[in-house]
Formats: sequence, C-alpha cells, structure tokens
Amino acid sequence: MEYFCYHRDRPGSLALREELVEEHWSYMDRYVEELSARGPTFTHDGETLTGSVHIVDLPDAAAARAFAFDEPNYQAGAYRDVLLRRWRNLLGRTMWDFPGDRSSGSQYLVLGLGEGPAADLDLPPGRDELIAYGPLLADDGDTWLGTAALVRAPDPDAARGILTQDRYANIEVHAWEFGGRR
Repeated sequence: MEYFCYHRDRPGSLALREELVEEHWSYMDRYVEELSARGPTFTHDGETLTGSVHIVDLPDAAAARAFAFDEPNYQAGAYRDVLLRRWRNLLGRTMWDFPGDRSSGSQYLVLGLGEGPAADLDLPPGRDELIAYGPLLADDGDTWLGTAALVRAPDPDAARGILTQDRYANIEVHAWEFGGRR
C-alpha cells in the first residue's frame, strides 16, 4: 500500500533539523527500497526549509504511522504536523524514473485538499512534467480526500494549474526538490 507523508516544519526548527540531518538520512536509508519519491519543501524563494515529503510503499496503516512518527525529526519536535494519507501512484514510476531534466526548471509539491466527489483522477496534460501524481485517500483506500503531485513547472501558478481549481477546499503549492541519497 502506498502512502503520502508530508512532515511540515515547526517554525524555528531549522537548527534542530540541521543537527539531526544524519539521523534523518540513516532512518530513511532503512526504507530506500520502499520509497518512490522524497525531498524537502521550501518557501517560494527557496531560502527556508518548510517540510519533507516521502511517498512510501508499506504493508499497512500501522507501518505507515510508524514510518511517519518514528522519524527522528518528528521525535525531536522539529515538525509541527504530519499529513499521512493512502496514495495511489497514477504514473506507475518513481521520481528516479522521471524522464525530464532534474536540473532545469523548478519543482513543486501541489496538494489539493478535497471535499465532495473525487476530482483529477486522470493524469493532466504534460505527463512528462509530472514527477509523482495521484489521489490522497482515506484509510479505506477508496474515499477520495484530495490529490498530491510533484511537478516541474515554470512558477507556482502553473504548478497549481494542474488541478481543477473549483474542486478543492484548498490548494497548497510548495517549492520542492529531489531528495535522497539513492
């Protein structure tokens, strides 16, 4: 079962995150085979770290919760909250299989938090600019709660435009970059 995990930084936690960087990396190294995407998020100017995204394939919800909440930065109080949802990989590939040039353009995390009937269950145009894409689901694996995407786009507004705007209670866009030691 795939899970989307977004740890959001607590304001003022950068020094703690820097102190724990090797512990974080070592922890994530334990899941290298299960991860299909990972990387940090930043403010739009790219200057301030704001969180950490991980898309991981684990046996069940209990394993996903352990992954999210045993993470060293979470345990030390560096994160203010965690978004953890079932997720379905509509691209069928990992971020390491992304066909585009990782060094050109900007990458973004787009989170559409939904309400009502499911939206954006089909891939949007420009598949080659999508790094990861899929619905956020309830624990039952069926109930749609939104959409999460990692996308290369010229700017935050273009990234936001991959989702149907009026189908979401809120759409967040965060600067993101490829992460991991893989």
